[in-house]
Amino acid sequence: MLATRQARHLGVVLATGIAALASVLAADASDVQRDLAQVKGAVAKFHRVEAAQAAGWDLVPGLDYCFESPAGGMGIHYINLGLLDTTVNALQPEALVYHHLPNGKLLLGAVEYIVPAAAWDAEGHEEAPTLFGHHFHLEKELGVYVLHAWIFTHNPAGMFEDWNPLVSCLE
Repeated sequence: MLATRQARHLGVVLATGIAALASVLAADASDVQRDLAQVKGAVAKFHRVEAAQAAGWDLVPGLDYCFESPAGGMGIHYINLGLLDTTVNALQPEALVYHHLPNGKLLLGAVEYIVPAAAWDAEGHEEAPTLFGHHFHLEKELGVYVLHAWIFTHNPAGMFEDWNPLVSCLE
């Protein structure tokens, strides 16, 4: 009898804990969606490349091409060099990522957050930067921590993945 009551009690405790965890995860997801909506609002004025260029985002020699891999494409990165520092500001992404539409026009598909790795590490950080509950990852070849957010173009691989299988560099 005692074992049955303990088992029932344990079941109630586990169910309560699972429900609480689900509630926290749902709240976190809701916060991320709200934050991403704010980013969309902040960069919506840059749907036209010319507007982004006028505000300081531009092609950087050596990175001024469409990035593509077997996993999909990223597109063309317009980078604001004035924002490259160790501060992560969700409303000021360091790069605006455009990709080609079938008609050849460029579409703003994603934003990318970029933090110079040497400067970040020199500040004594023990982990990569985070934003929206996601860790940036190190692009060793470029010496930067990066995080993409596909806020205007759906990415079936995931909102925060680098490569988007729906994006191609073909015009």
